[in-house]
Amino acid sequence: MSNPSAVTAITAKRLTLALCAAGVIGGAVGAIAVNHNNATANAAAPSVPAVVAAAPGAAPAAAVGAPSSTVALPDFTRIAAQQGKAVVNIRVVGGTKTAARGGGGAGGMPSLDPGHPLYEFFKQFQDPRSGGERGGREAPVFGAGSGFIVSPDGVILTNAHVVQGADEVTVKLQDRREFRAKVLGSDPRTDVAVLKIDAKGLPVAPIGKSKSVLVGEWVLAIGSPYGLESTVTAGVVSATGRSISDSNVPFIQTDVAVNPGNSGGPLFNTRGEVVGINSQIYSQTGGYQGLSFSIPIDLAVRIKDQIVATGKVQHAKLGVGVQEVGQSFADSFKLESVEGALVSNVERGSPAERAGLKSGDVIRTANGTPIVSSGDLPAMMTLAKPGDKVAMDVWRDGKLVRIDATLADAAEKPRRGQMEDVASTVDNSAKLGLSLRPLEPIERRQSGIAAGLLIEDASGAAEMAGIEPGDVLISVNGRPVTSVVQVREMVAKANKSVALLIQRGGEKIFIPVRIG
Repeated sequence: MSNPSAVTAITAKRLTLALCAAGVIGGAVGAIAVNHNNATANAAAPSVPAVVAAAPGAAPAAAVGAPSSTVALPDFTRIAAQQGKAVVNIRVVGGTKTAARGGGGAGGMPSLDPGHPLYEFFKQFQDPRSGGERGGREAPVFGAGSGFIVSPDGVILTNAHVVQGADEVTVKLQDRREFRAKVLGSDPRTDVAVLKIDAKGLPVAPIGKSKSVLVGEWVLAIGSPYGLESTVTAGVVSATGRSISDSNVPFIQTDVAVNPGNSGGPLFNTRGEVVGINSQIYSQTGGYQGLSFSIPIDLAVRIKDQIVATGKVQHAKLGVGVQEVGQSFADSFKLESVEGALVSNVERGSPAERAGLKSGDVIRTANGTPIVSSGDLPAMMTLAKPGDKVAMDVWRDGKLVRIDATLADAAEKPRRGQMEDVASTVDNSAKLGLSLRPLEPIERRQSGIAAGLLIEDASGAAEMAGIEPGDVLISVNGRPVTSVVQVREMVAKANKSVALLIQRGGEKIFIPVRIG
């Protein structure tokens, strides 16, 4: 059985996928079937979660060189009392088709045998109106999440996945007043949404600077896990700039307890300033397991300002595909350290191509900031705006070169390039275990590849590295190849391994191959 764990928005698509908005059916509160790209659905859990006695926790560790009696913990009571007034509960109503009897899809009752220990638990949340239907039909679905007020006239920040697909959004303040909210705009790419309620003189959550957050510092979350409003949980920052899943957001990772319903709620530092929006968790059970992820407030505010001003969001684009630099790549490119973003693909007509970036380049810094892992670069692009300039230190041919680019709008469509003809020959590169030949003109036109060598067979080291017949070899150690003679010469000069740029279908990827 495969491992069901996943990093997801904080709502639950199945029992094993945890997301952080909560669903409500007939007054019961629980995890709703939502992910980043889907509307809320109607799975639910009991309105009052079971209370289980916890084992006594260990006393806080003392500071190095100081007696434990002198350790001072932050005053979370002050933050909860003062800033908690700006935290709101969000309820949404949407529409979805109910599942047919016995359906196990998202939001429906899982397909469990009557003897299964969870059968009766899920049965009580099944919509009785859909029990005898076969085709499914539209039915209201209720969901819940959290948010916080950022201006006294009623502007509220939350997650995009909390309000996605919502027909009606209601905001409840800590003083129990309720308002119908308008969704000013949302950005699924960063999972940020902005709401507006018709009110004045509201309490506002102070905004901090997420770039100043340090690993190990105390942080506090306030939200409505499982519908339990104004719940306070605390922990420490576990990491910053964390790249997860397919998101380009540089998340703040914490060990703060975050559960379904916490989505969109604020993450405070010890000064009572918001430094993040609680968005995702990693879970094998659907609930908190010690890994929570928050959107940096610096990014969220930039998105909010664009939505308030224009109703939409623009994202910057460099136009490169990047991948991680491993030890094999470092050896192949003669890098002193295993750091950087390896450029695997350069989009035609993009700012990267206009600036002169090439496949095989390793971007080491951008605007003076070190690029340690490949995720650092797209995270920086998420924080940038179209028209911004980026100065990069790039490792190419054994030395650093400076490349400057002006970022474009991510909404721009890529352009297809012109094709070139290459004479056809066949060769068996035994040292790598590759059988190669240049692409025929018709193959280049069909694949959209200007030049390269078709891999007819892979064995030995190449096969072990994951190269397959039908792949197209684009470059060796970052240098484009158009003939088997070039490949033979480059491999002869290599030491421990070579980095082969392969195109498979519409994707390009570098694959390190140890020389046999």
